[in-house]
Amino acid sequence: MWTSTQYRRVVRGSAWYDLIVTAAFATPWSFAALHGLLSGLSQALNLPGELPAFEPMHMLMANLLGSIVCVWAVLRIRDPLQVFGRYDAVGRFLFATWQLYALLHGASSLLVIFLFFELVWGVVQVLPVRASSRASLAPTGAV
Repeated sequence: MWTSTQYRRVVRGSAWYDLIVTAAFATPWSFAALHGLLSGLSQALNLPGELPAFEPMHMLMANLLGSIVCVWAVLRIRDPLQVFGRYDAVGRFLFATWQLYALLHGASSLLVIFLFFELVWGVVQVLPVRASSRASLAPTGAV
């Protein structure tokens, strides 16, 4: 069970994770570089699954994903409300579902890393938050 302060840190931490991991998805140029890096890593490790070349429509979808996730992340960094954490958890479980679907249909095994973190961040954001007591809401005199 989280305290309100701890939960805000969790929401902010998940947002920073999203911003760092998805920023490269936001533009065609940064995503092309990331795709090349991931393709090379997948080949070097001889991982099963495919990481195909992206056509313009694939690139558009990747860039839309990166853009909206970055905006959502900045919102949660600036204002890590509990309700945002709950919505984020739902989104993560949806992402995890589609990542698992992709893995089962031949996507690169590199996706397992992202799937793991989606599940972890989703689970920690659905854990209960202790209700604030009236005493904890009283001014403490601290500045």
